[in-house]
Amino acid sequence: MTSAGIAALATQYAGGVKILVLGPGAREHAIILRLLAEQEPHDITCAPGNAGIALDVPCVNIDANDPDAATSLAVGLDVDLVVIGPEAPLVAGVADAIRARGIPVFGPNRAAAMLEGSKDFAKRIMSEALVPTGRAITALSLLEAETALDDYGAPYVVKADGLAAGKGVLVTTDRDAAVAHASHWLAQGGVLIEEFLNGHEVSLFLLSDGHHVLPLSPAQDFKRIFDNDEGPNTGGMGAYSPMPWLAQRFGSEEAFVREVIDTVGQPVIRVLEAEGTPFVGLLYCGLIITADGIRVIEFNARFGDPETQAVLPRLVTPLSELLFAAATGDLGGRPWPEFSADRTVCVVLASEGYPESPVTGREIVGLESARALAGVHLTHAATAAASDASTDDALIASGGRVLSVVARATSFGAARELAYTAIRRISLDGGQFRSDIAAVVTAAESKIADAEPAGHI
Repeated sequence: MTSAGIAALATQYAGGVKILVLGPGAREHAIILRLLAEQEPHDITCAPGNAGIALDVPCVNIDANDPDAATSLAVGLDVDLVVIGPEAPLVAGVADAIRARGIPVFGPNRAAAMLEGSKDFAKRIMSEALVPTGRAITALSLLEAETALDDYGAPYVVKADGLAAGKGVLVTTDRDAAVAHASHWLAQGGVLIEEFLNGHEVSLFLLSDGHHVLPLSPAQDFKRIFDNDEGPNTGGMGAYSPMPWLAQRFGSEEAFVREVIDTVGQPVIRVLEAEGTPFVGLLYCGLIITADGIRVIEFNARFGDPETQAVLPRLVTPLSELLFAAATGDLGGRPWPEFSADRTVCVVLASEGYPESPVTGREIVGLESARALAGVHLTHAATAAASDASTDDALIASGGRVLSVVARATSFGAARELAYTAIRRISLDGGQFRSDIAAVVTAAESKIADAEPAGHI
């Protein structure tokens, strides 16, 4: 749908375009906050949402993974667009069911969502699209897994074939740990054993209407629970955007993005289209820059979390236009989305015991104090109302990753200082967060500034 079409729709409703966002977490909150920041007001509902999202838009408590429940809600609300946030509803076929009722959906159908739902499927598509990626073997037995581990050698990379909530990947030099991880996930399906790729990781989001793609700005996330990339993998403990250091290797961030589109994004979208499973939604490219060039680590079929929290605050082009255009096959010929030159830093607050056994039900206080800082906002991931709260703004933690503190400023140094000042104003008994998010890029930024010659009067 064109910008004119969106404007025409907006005039039909007192609350603007009607949008249903499906999902319970910080990614969905970030999408909603970006939509609410647009000049044109929108009528937004979230399902199921959480206590933090409910402070901004109405939330409806349904099972968003149930195609019938999600479709009934979309039809009942008479929405103009459905945005599906998490991977589980996509793999469950929620987009298929809603599209069957004639409602535009931002999110791939069940078949295309297997790019994330099955690592084996993703590797096949990459092979057909000639996408640069690491070698991998799909193992269906422990013997096959052990043989592959020995063939590739350490460091060992073991990935669950199906959805694993960001916890199915293990990279280790401990062979016994690799075998144990493979054994655990083999009980639930197959596993992939991959060669280890050494380099710098980058996340790039590509919007797709099934034929064309448009890029968002790159980001880098931090997967391991502890500082210095130590401890187990998580769903993500923080992120920053943009990535100015890409210019050192590719000449510019734009040149890097163009190479990813040409060698990864567009070829994959064309293969899926040719197979009769057009990908409509967000293609998340998990990349690593090696000595031999760009390689794909993984694909996701939706916005990444926490990268979304870092990328969307910088977006200048109205997000609603981009989502509608993708959902209605109208991305062709559009310019790349525009982004602010500002820097954003996102730091995740997690419950004690996350990721293995998060402790829930504990009170969170200090949210208003954190939000009061100019340039800071919060996106809620796992918060719930507290019936016996000690203060008016107190909530309780209902999951592992509780919320994201997002700061935006003209430099990484300023954004980072804001983010950590804000998160230290929040109190959660046993709560944990990494203290090194964006530390390296901040230090590099400082060195560049120190190296610049002094001006003359």
